[in-house]
Amino acid sequence: MASTTEIACVYSALILADDDIAITGEKIQTILKAANVDVEPYWPGLFAKALEGVNVKELITNIGSGVGGGGAAGPAAAAAPDAVAAAAPAKEEKKKESEPEESDDDMGLGLFD
Repeated sequence: MASTTEIACVYSALILADDDIAITGEKIQTILKAANVDVEPYWPGLFAKALEGVNVKELITNIGSGVGGGGAAGPAAAAAPDAVAAAAPAKEEKKKESEPEESDDDMGLGLFD
């Protein structure tokens, strides 16, 4: 579970991103002071460093598109859908060509023999 400090820093970063202001440790600290939230001095800089070069608005709006879909479901899939579609049948064909696996029951090793 996230601590109060982490949540406060996340909300501060979201406020800055919503107002199209660069996310820096000093600006996060300013928002936290205005909200009367005491945090360890390294937290704002840590969050700012983690979000450096990240488009937070884009990250939030694309939260459900391709997350957890495997290796091909990321930005490469959006950039080259034909390549991904061509690669998928190749994997299926490879599985069909392999020898069928014998189960434990076929070898006389069934659980309830």
